[in-house]
Amino acid sequence: MLRRPYLAGFLAAALSLAASAASAQAYPAKPIRLVVPYAAGGAVDIVARSVGQKMSVLLKQPIIVDNRPGASTNIGMEAVAKAAPDGYTIMMASNSLATNAALFAKLPFDPARDFTPVARVGQASLVLVVPAKSSVTSLKGLVSQAQAQPGKFSYASAGNGSSGHLAGELFKEAAHIDVLHVPYKGGAPAITDLLGERISFMPINPLEVITHIRAGTLRAIAVASDQRTPLLPDVPTSREQGLPGFTASVWWGLVAPAKTPPAVVHELNTAANTALADPDVRKQLAQLGVTILPGTPEAFGQFVRGETATWNGVIRKAGITAD
Repeated sequence: MLRRPYLAGFLAAALSLAASAASAQAYPAKPIRLVVPYAAGGAVDIVARSVGQKMSVLLKQPIIVDNRPGASTNIGMEAVAKAAPDGYTIMMASNSLATNAALFAKLPFDPARDFTPVARVGQASLVLVVPAKSSVTSLKGLVSQAQAQPGKFSYASAGNGSSGHLAGELFKEAAHIDVLHVPYKGGAPAITDLLGERISFMPINPLEVITHIRAGTLRAIAVASDQRTPLLPDVPTSREQGLPGFTASVWWGLVAPAKTPPAVVHELNTAANTALADPDVRKQLAQLGVTILPGTPEAFGQFVRGETATWNGVIRKAGITAD
C-alpha cells in the first residue's frame, strides 16, 4: 500500500496528466489568431477571411484575422515564427515564404526552420499583359520581337523582389531575351504607366487587371501556367505557345509556428480542407481566379520547398535584392 505522501503525489501526477490529455483533446478551446502579413483588402486578406470564416464554424471557435503588413511581409512572419506553438497563432502565407530568405541578407527568423506547414489553399497563375495598342499580340510575338531588338522592351513590376519581378526574370531566362525591369512602388502606378504605353509588358495577377482586359485597354497574351485560367478562358498558356519553362503564380497556404503538435496541425488541416470544399468558399475564391489545391501538411511542405529552390535560383542568378 502507498503511504499518504506518495499517494498524494501519485494522485497529483495523475490529475495533471488527465488535465493535459483533456486540454489536448479540447483543441481549440479559445479563439485562434490568423495573421495576414499584408494590409486589409488585398487578395491574401480576402483569401484568409474567406477560408478562416468557414474554418471557425468547423472548429467552433472564432478565427480572428490580424493584419500585420510591412517589411515585405517580414513583420507578420516574424510575429508568427516567434509565437507559442500551440495552434492559437497561424498565418496565411504566400510566395514570400519561399523567396524572402534569398531576397534579404539577414532575417530575424528562418522561413525553412521556423514554420510548420498546415494546409495548401490554392494559387492564381500570373498573366502577361501588354497595352491594347501594342504591336505584340502573342507570347511568341513578344519573344520574337524582343530577341530581334535586345534592350528595347521593358516590363513593370510592383517592386524589386515582387512576384511580378521574379516572374519577369524567369521569363527572360526561359525565352533567352534581354528586356529592362522597371520597378514601381506598388502595382497601381505600374499599371498606369503600362496603360500609357510607357512600359512594354507586365506579368501580374489577372485579378488586378481584369477590368482593363475586359474594357479592351490591356491585352492578355499568355497565362504563365500549364492550364488556362477560368478568369480568362480564351487566353492561351505559356506551354501552348511553346514556352513551358515559364510558369509563375501567386499562391496561398496556412502555416503555424515550428513544433506545433501534430494533432493540432491535423485538426487545422482537416478544417482547412473541409472549408475549401464548401460551395460558398469555392465560389468566393473562384472570383479571385484561385485554383483550389487542398492536401496534406506534408504535400504543402514539399510544394514550398520546391518553390524555394526554383525562385532562389532565379533570385541569385539575376542578383535580385528587395527594396
